[in-house]
Amino acid sequence: MDLGCGPGWLGIAFAPLVGEVIGIDPEPAMLEAAQAIANAAAVEIELIQGSSFDLGPQLGRFRAVAIGRAFHWMDRADTLRKLDPLIDEDGAIMLFNDVRSDVPQNAWYKRYAEVVDRFTNRSVGFAPERLRHETILLESRFSQLTRIGIIEQRHVPVARLIDRALSMSTSSPEQLGALSDQLAQELTMEMSPFATAGGVVEVIESQVLIAQRH
Repeated sequence: MDLGCGPGWLGIAFAPLVGEVIGIDPEPAMLEAAQAIANAAAVEIELIQGSSFDLGPQLGRFRAVAIGRAFHWMDRADTLRKLDPLIDEDGAIMLFNDVRSDVPQNAWYKRYAEVVDRFTNRSVGFAPERLRHETILLESRFSQLTRIGIIEQRHVPVARLIDRALSMSTSSPEQLGALSDQLAQELTMEMSPFATAGGVVEVIESQVLIAQRH
C-alpha cells in the first residue's frame, strides 16, 4: 500500500517488484496524475480515493505500507493502530523522506522553498506535531526501527520540481485551484538563474525509516 500516494511515485516504483500495489489519496487530481504516470511506466496500480481515516479490512492484507511526506499530516498514532491488523506479522511500515545537504549545489533550494511556502495552505489535515516520527513509532507495535539513506547528486528538470511542489497535500492543484499555474510560473522564473539545460543540480539523501514489530 502507498498511503497518501499523491502522484504515486512510491507505489509505481515498487510495482514491478511486488504482486500488487494499492495507492490511496484523498485528492482526485493526485489519483489522476498517478494513473497517468503509471500508464507511462507501463505498470499496474490500483488507485483508491480515501485517507488514513478509511483504513480497514476491506482493503485486504499487505506485506508493507509505504508513506512519503504525508505521515505528518495524519493522526499518526491512530493510523498505526489501524494499519496493525492489515500488515503481515513480519511486514513493515516504510516512511520515506529526503534531506538536502548544505552544499553549494543546493543553493537554489532556499528560494524554491520560499516560493512554495507562500502558496502553502496550512489548514489542510492535522497540524504537524512537534514529536518526531520515531517517538510515535516507539510507542506503537512497530517499534523496531531501521533507517537507510543513500546520498546522490543528480540533475533535476525544473518541470519535475514543479511537479514535486504540486504533489504536496498543502500545495496541490486541489488546494490551489487557479493559483497552481501561478506557482508553476513563479518557480520557473525563480529557478532560471540556477538552471542549466532545463534543470538544477541537487545533492540529496533519500531516506527510509523501516518500522517492524519486535
